[in-house]
Amino acid sequence: MAVRMWVLFFWLFHFAAAAGAGESVRVEVSTLGPAYVVEARMDVPVAAGIAWGVLTDFDHMASILNNLDSSRVIQRDGNRLVIRQTGVARYGPISHAFEIEREIRLVPTHHIHARNLSGSLKRMESDLWLNAAAATQVHIAYHAEFEFDSLLAKLFGAPFLQHEIEEQFRLMVAEMQRRATHAREALQPVSLPAQP
Repeated sequence: MAVRMWVLFFWLFHFAAAAGAGESVRVEVSTLGPAYVVEARMDVPVAAGIAWGVLTDFDHMASILNNLDSSRVIQRDGNRLVIRQTGVARYGPISHAFEIEREIRLVPTHHIHARNLSGSLKRMESDLWLNAAAATQVHIAYHAEFEFDSLLAKLFGAPFLQHEIEEQFRLMVAEMQRRATHAREALQPVSLPAQP
């Protein structure tokens, strides 16, 4: 079903609540023949381990991305995963249910490669790189190529792609910051009551 292509924009994988201070998400969409090419960059003030944990938390992704009803790993072979996601994609007055499977290949904690296994897209492949710029600062770079039928391209096109990918990245960044705050609070010393 053609509407299954919607889930591919929730990756990155995912990415809303308003983004926090000190972080920026930059998304550009261009065309290359029949394909849309997406480039995204962001700097996030969290430790690399926290960022990686969110980006690869596929079994809990439905609690991070608001358009997902379910997300789970259905096959695991070392650093190769197959994930299945279902949900409802919304854009203005339009809404569509979707179900999709993707193959994920991981190079912990630096690189995520994804490709579409089912859906209406002729081709979808993406790569995400994570680099620690400091102890509590990461730079994330994302590249993806989408190729789908001409009708979908005419209906949605580059503005829709840019809007959806930017929103989903902002959601994931917000979750990274939430987890970073929780981790800092957990390290705070506990004040004991004064002895009588």
